[in-house]
Amino acid sequence: MAACVELRSAGRIYASPRGPVTALADVSMSIGDGEFLSLLGPSGCGKSTLLRCIAGLDRPSSGEIRVRGQNLDGPPQGIGMVFQRDVLLDWRTILDNVLLAAEFQGQSRRGAKGRALMERASALLDRFGIGSCADRHPWELSGGQRQRAAICRALLCEPEILLMDEPFGALDAMTRDDLNVELSRIMGPRDAAGAKTVVFVTHSIAEAVYLSDRVAVMSAGPGRVAEIFTIDLPRPRPLEVRETPEFTRYVAAIRDLFTRLGVAQH
Repeated sequence: MAACVELRSAGRIYASPRGPVTALADVSMSIGDGEFLSLLGPSGCGKSTLLRCIAGLDRPSSGEIRVRGQNLDGPPQGIGMVFQRDVLLDWRTILDNVLLAAEFQGQSRRGAKGRALMERASALLDRFGIGSCADRHPWELSGGQRQRAAICRALLCEPEILLMDEPFGALDAMTRDDLNVELSRIMGPRDAAGAKTVVFVTHSIAEAVYLSDRVAVMSAGPGRVAEIFTIDLPRPRPLEVRETPEFTRYVAAIRDLFTRLGVAQH
């Protein structure tokens, strides 16, 4: 499988009043086309920093990051991002918030292309179960509904790469399960035509195993990739897969690694 994203000895150092702070150190790995990769690790290990560097929102202090074979010099084309908070605009309707992604890319809402955008946005809202909320405002929705809208916005322009920074961390367990299932279904098999490459940040071992083709476990700061686990389970996956012995073994192996690293992880 061709590499979509390559990290070569990437590091990131920030300045602070107390001196330099090393957030990432010597991170090297390749992420394949259509792969779902989760970044798993304790708070402060650099997961979000690494995601921001892949998005071109931050620059590595050392090493390099390449997307589609090109060194990053700012945000690349074809990337969608979902943040920890939904970042919806309260004065716009849910449909208008989703369409904001197209506006950022200079796409007009007029004419045939505009109608196609509206149809795609409405279809995404329907797929995520909030089609009836299109004319509502964010403050009228629950946290889970808002995050569904944020995912729709990220998917509107059909990005090749989807970056997700703990998108379900603030949700209750049942809503989180529902969105895990929906995300798994939307992403489909890795070898499907047009499959997206996904980099997903989470603190949950079970969530990482459920969603991912591979799980990159990061050590406490400075962030390094301690080990990468291949999850040999076909996807999309039913929620019931979490009760199988295979799933349990993956979770146990990752938890054992965290124990050896001296880090508590759930």
